[in-house]
Amino acid sequence: MKKLRTLAIILIAAFAGTNAINAVSVSAAEVKMVVTAAFVSEKGHSVYEELASHLSKKTGWQVKVVSGLSYSEADEMIETGVVPVGFVCGLPYVTKAEKKLVELVAIPVMNLKSNTFPDAPGYENIPGKYYSYTIVKKGSRIRNWADMRDKTYAFNDTGSNSGYNMPRSKLISMGKDWSYFSKVIKSGSHEESIRMVANGIVDASSVDSLVLDYDRSIGDESALGVEIVEVLGPAGAPPVVISTKSNPALKPKLIEVLTGMHNDPEGRKILGKALLLRFDPPDDTNYDDIREMVNTAKQKGFKDPDW
Repeated sequence: MKKLRTLAIILIAAFAGTNAINAVSVSAAEVKMVVTAAFVSEKGHSVYEELASHLSKKTGWQVKVVSGLSYSEADEMIETGVVPVGFVCGLPYVTKAEKKLVELVAIPVMNLKSNTFPDAPGYENIPGKYYSYTIVKKGSRIRNWADMRDKTYAFNDTGSNSGYNMPRSKLISMGKDWSYFSKVIKSGSHEESIRMVANGIVDASSVDSLVLDYDRSIGDESALGVEIVEVLGPAGAPPVVISTKSNPALKPKLIEVLTGMHNDPEGRKILGKALLLRFDPPDDTNYDDIREMVNTAKQKGFKDPDW
């Protein structure tokens, strides 16, 4: 994967996430933060650098940003404990939580208000949730999913909730499958899906609302060249998780620092740049909506193509 993906940040203990790290050594550990974009886009790399610096100051760890991993690479590293902690998509979270491979650390609460963008809802009434935006090129005659029959469509990754699981759920509700489209293309990232729609390479896509919101907020040309025709969700926002194979001393400190950022002047500034209001403490039930969509797909016998 050449680009960062939609908000997932991954914090890695430098000593390969083994339980051999004792609680005392954590204070001196190098903790790497790997980004696979979820609540800010790949263009928000500087935000992650500031978050790393903030965490370093508050924990005494040496927090460093690492970028460039695909969803599958990042997920594998978390699963094995090589990457102990991360901001991940909600879909891999529920899958790995079911297998007792990860635990929830914190939930991002978005701060974008209604009417910030004319075609996008706000987050005032859905703390801890986000959306999947179905987008088309500005000026397109496509106004909803009914108009998308036999059109070309891009998704970012099968491991994505907003880019794959939620549109799959939409298809199931319509009694359709991926053959509803004339062609389906795997783009590799939310930002690439946005670019492909804006440039007319595909007719439509469904992308992480947090990524499109962020790119619009910084005036990204591709993000400003698309419009939202349907909003899917809401569903549990990309969470912060920790591998069950990681040092137990990492989790409580991360919860303390992340959920306290909105009470700290520097923390509030960083949150603002990420369009976040705060981080909430862990609540696994926040992701039951994602579980329901996954279970419905299984019950319906929905067949995912082998892309």
